[in-house]
Amino acid sequence: MTSNHAKSPNPEQRAAHLIKTRNLKMARDAHAYVRGSTVKFYEWLEAGGGKLPAGPSIWICGDCHLGNLGPLADAKGRVDVQIRDLDQAVIGNPAHDLVRLALSLACAARGSDLPGIATARILEELTGGYEQALTAEFNSRREGGHKPKLIQAILKRAVRRRWRHLAEERIENVKPSIPLGKQFWALTKEERNGLNGAFEGENVRELITSLKGRHGRDKIDVVDAAYWMKGCSSLGRLRYAVLVGVGDGKLTQENLCLVDIKESVPAAAPCAADAKMPRDNAERVIAGARALSPNLGERMIATRLFGKSVVLRELMPQDLKIEIDELSPEEGKAIARYLAGIVGRAHAHQLDVRTRRTWAAELARNRSKKLGAPSWLWLSVVELIAAHEAAYLDHCRRFALDEAA
Repeated sequence: MTSNHAKSPNPEQRAAHLIKTRNLKMARDAHAYVRGSTVKFYEWLEAGGGKLPAGPSIWICGDCHLGNLGPLADAKGRVDVQIRDLDQAVIGNPAHDLVRLALSLACAARGSDLPGIATARILEELTGGYEQALTAEFNSRREGGHKPKLIQAILKRAVRRRWRHLAEERIENVKPSIPLGKQFWALTKEERNGLNGAFEGENVRELITSLKGRHGRDKIDVVDAAYWMKGCSSLGRLRYAVLVGVGDGKLTQENLCLVDIKESVPAAAPCAADAKMPRDNAERVIAGARALSPNLGERMIATRLFGKSVVLRELMPQDLKIEIDELSPEEGKAIARYLAGIVGRAHAHQLDVRTRRTWAAELARNRSKKLGAPSWLWLSVVELIAAHEAAYLDHCRRFALDEAA
């Protein structure tokens, strides 16, 4: 492992830096606040009086917003749009994923200055896409159906990406090192030793060598590593970026990989009363990923590091998030239907035909003649937008104003 000497906060100072960064990221715009306030989302949802239908107890994402959906490569390099982040995954009510995604889309519509009627149509398409996925006849886990132009473009970009794109994007460097700075911080001797030890485990070697183009007997070596200040809702947890060389010989772009290690903590999403889930949080995340996002689930393992439960996964160049700068009304409807279908398929694969139809029928209740989305979904989104707007402005007053001054 290489050694860098750029100034970085020591472990005792990290928490303050992470909290400050998280608060400022959440103050960027209302949608960023929504993405970073999962705990508050469920607090507000519970305070709303329990208007949601009781769906079947299945694995749900628990944090199903726009940024947590996107292209993911499987171990053989095939790419599908699936759920990208399963930190909040629990066995719970699938209606929670629908409301979370609907809120995210509604915030994107507001950020694009779309009128209220456009938001109503977006929620109608979301409902239609989800119900269609529940009632469709399918045997394959791979997605099908029409893809909106924005999704086609991001998939096209994803399949063309190679290691250098990932390296330039994640570590801003194609050389076999992780440059320290604002995003990557120096490790202590204890951390370096702990990470080296973790990568000596046979389970880690098997995971890394199982991916496309590698041999099961290839050896792996830690080339460099750093503490990673990344994400928004995950800021404050243990997080490391590890650059690994695979096989013998000179280090090249073809035999380097970037591994993300993230601490798993208890989920904010409520689980079903009868849920039987792994007690270890990292094992819970893995189980949720395998049920909802097989491309991701087969590329992850749970382990322990410094006495904490962590998930280890290799980042692939094809992994991208769906980012929307501005929506038109038609794009909003197309994307809502498509993404709701992705979530619906992830849910439906866990249900037998009869339960899928029963759940679809339950969702079809409480429709008005003027609005295709069920009233519980519409009312939940309206109330949540109002609550988030007020909380976001207060968040900016408390955190962003001091920084701007």
